[in-house]
Amino acid sequence: MSQPTHVLVDADGRPTRDRPWLLRTYAGHTTVRASNALYRANLSRGQTGLSIAFDLPTQCGYSSDHPVARPEIGKVGVPINTLDDFAILFEGIPIDEINTSMTINATAMWLLALYVALAERRGVAPASLQGTTQNDIIKEYLARGTYIFPPQASMRLIVDMYEYCLRDVPRWNPSNICSYHLQEAGATPEQELAFALGTATAVLDAVRERGCFDETEFAQCVGRISFFVNAGIRFVEEMCKMRAFVDLWDELTRERYGVRDATYRRFRYGVQVNSLGLTEEQPENNAWRILIEALGVTLSRDARCRALQLPTWNEALSLPRPWDQQWSLRLQQVLAYETDLLEYPDLFTGSVVVESKVRALREAAAAELSRLDEMGGVLAAVESGYMKTALVRSQAERLARINAGEQIVVGRNRWTEALPSPLLEGADGGIFRIDPASAADTLEALAASLARRSASAVAEALRHLREAATGGQNLMLPSIECARAGVTTGEWADALRGAFGEYRPVTGVEGQQLRLDGAGVDGVRARVAAWSAQHGKPPRMVVGKPGLDGHSNGSEMVAVAAKHAGFEVVYGGIRMSADEIVQSAIEEDAAVIGLSVLSGSHLEVAEQVRAALRRQGAPDAIPIVLGGIVPDEDVAALRELGVRAVFTPKDFDLMAVMDRVLDVIGAPAAAAAARAASA
Repeated sequence: MSQPTHVLVDADGRPTRDRPWLLRTYAGHTTVRASNALYRANLSRGQTGLSIAFDLPTQCGYSSDHPVARPEIGKVGVPINTLDDFAILFEGIPIDEINTSMTINATAMWLLALYVALAERRGVAPASLQGTTQNDIIKEYLARGTYIFPPQASMRLIVDMYEYCLRDVPRWNPSNICSYHLQEAGATPEQELAFALGTATAVLDAVRERGCFDETEFAQCVGRISFFVNAGIRFVEEMCKMRAFVDLWDELTRERYGVRDATYRRFRYGVQVNSLGLTEEQPENNAWRILIEALGVTLSRDARCRALQLPTWNEALSLPRPWDQQWSLRLQQVLAYETDLLEYPDLFTGSVVVESKVRALREAAAAELSRLDEMGGVLAAVESGYMKTALVRSQAERLARINAGEQIVVGRNRWTEALPSPLLEGADGGIFRIDPASAADTLEALAASLARRSASAVAEALRHLREAATGGQNLMLPSIECARAGVTTGEWADALRGAFGEYRPVTGVEGQQLRLDGAGVDGVRARVAAWSAQHGKPPRMVVGKPGLDGHSNGSEMVAVAAKHAGFEVVYGGIRMSADEIVQSAIEEDAAVIGLSVLSGSHLEVAEQVRAALRRQGAPDAIPIVLGGIVPDEDVAALRELGVRAVFTPKDFDLMAVMDRVLDVIGAPAAAAAARAASA
């Protein structure tokens, strides 16, 4: 008996209900033991997969005892130095049963090698491991900043992992094409589609060029490509974007790569919904934003996510607490288990509105993909600066719309008056704090691991790794040998730094303009002109992005806004040391140093910059301002460290930010008033 059209049926024609997607929370912090306890607790509450956040030293290839790593230990994720750490991290967790996602890129091969070595230590067959290493280095060059090696060398590591995994860990996704951070960096839906698909094409072209697979194996390799996307507040457009992804991927894999089996052409993706739009102001509104954004990747059955992780309501304030993560998990569970969402076929098949929007997105993305192909592909477009410049431009346009009130953000530029949020009234103020003493535990564990290992085994394993790197062999097996021997994250990365070198991409800031005018801009420019008249030159700002934090959106937008206001700007990109920033400020005769710190290390960074100024004999010569995710109670401590102004996500008005910077450098306020009076 046939069923009505609205009834979802199985292969035998019987009414059925879809299984929910994998329910995850992105988690990891402080130490391996603390993170293990968090993972086990989340799994006990109904989470069905792991999504591991690593700290910045682990992501950037430094051991915790490296000087550049110490301020960042355990701040934004779990610190991993050796196989001993992985043994603790996964203690009590069945790695042969759980689906594990690792948000790791430049050091993805190393983390997978540790996971395989852990399986061997436990007597688990590596072939039973299932999960994903993100391993999308292109978006690191563009948006997130945890790259180490140049593009060609990085692509070689990715291809090595595909070659190894297809035969030895066949249920593992060696890379996860990640457009999430592209949207966080300002990408439009069309750019997110094109840049992600262009990245996937670069990976598959590199795999095919190596010639390591026959036709059947290559099709299987295509089937192991997965994606990790973003979903913003415009949830109808986001849903259409996902349908466009499905169509474009099927077309690309069929026509470009000749994949005949539709199973291998399936667009498989996980998602974390948008964090960029979460606000520090009225943070309780973020819960509803997160729910609405989840609809964009769950409503359409034909383009539904396979795994979902949601941010928490307070991520514009700090890392989430366990309760915050539980709230986001419960939201997923209500959507998946209480509603009837999973009982129906696709809700939008035949919708002329949806079909028209999907077609428009496909056409625009296809045009952008053609431009990338004409440039020689995404690697060439990264090295030329084209993709980075496009993202900075899109982000500047987005911020200009918010500043001008054209894009409404509730609680930020409309309906800003509100009752105090009870969510912030607890003893902890609604935020999570890392225990500063926890770094000592990580360093003690590292020292103990170093003392236990065989120096000769470590030296031999690293020699094999270096020889394979320079000799062109696949690096997975030497990396697993290193993991077994007790090699550290920093030692593994340093061996490959010696073989491949390090990379610094373009910043994308040069030549950008901010589409913003009006009385606020005029007033700021009048003050800049008055300061320039007094000093015989425009004020110069050195924008510094110190430490390992690679999220450069804020620093880029400050640099663009300062230029728009009339400042001369010196911006050298990410990962500058405190000494480099101060040296640049002195050599450039800067009027102010602007620091951007989003990792929670603002106190340590401020102290490092002050110490660098003292070493240069100029402790008070150049004022410092700082922006980042800074809790209110840290502002006084920053002031004591000599920071003259502190900016947080609620300071979205770029000209108001520039006005406060002008206060710091002593620009005449009367100039703005005179300009306003004459307008």
